[in-house]
Amino acid sequence: MNALPKTMAAVLLTGHGGFDKLEYREDVPVPQPKMGEVLIRVLAAGVNNTDINTRTAWYSKTNEGATQGGGKATSATAAVDATWGGEALQFPRIQGIDVCGRIVAVGSGVETSRIGERVLVEPCLREPVRWRLFQAHFLGSECDGGFAQYCVAPAIHTYKIVCPLSDAEL
Repeated sequence: MNALPKTMAAVLLTGHGGFDKLEYREDVPVPQPKMGEVLIRVLAAGVNNTDINTRTAWYSKTNEGATQGGGKATSATAAVDATWGGEALQFPRIQGIDVCGRIVAVGSGVETSRIGERVLVEPCLREPVRWRLFQAHFLGSECDGGFAQYCVAPAIHTYKIVCPLSDAEL
């Protein structure tokens, strides 16, 4: 296996707003998989309405307007609740909720036999928390996603794909 690079190309979301809030960079550190996670070399990433709605703070309770009308959050308070899960979005953020790629490294607790698997990532990451059985958070919203050369995801939310469809078709 080739050594992984230390940096990667990625599109960073630097704040809520339009396309002017997206910044292409080639000096972003490659993430390291933690316990229970895998590192994926991204081969394709789709633009999902969740990516757009997160960028524009459409999920904020302060939003006024419909999606079709280009609804926008009306105050700075949008920053405190502008994710699917109702939490503050941390900037910069790598968006990209829909990811297809290959596992290139694994964190502790993940079988090394998974390295090389072609995978899709389930974007709704459900993890047990103290006060609720499951608290969902979303790839590319509450954690970095696939608009980069590499991304990490919980191993339990990555699924091996064996099919003739291309990465982009998936």
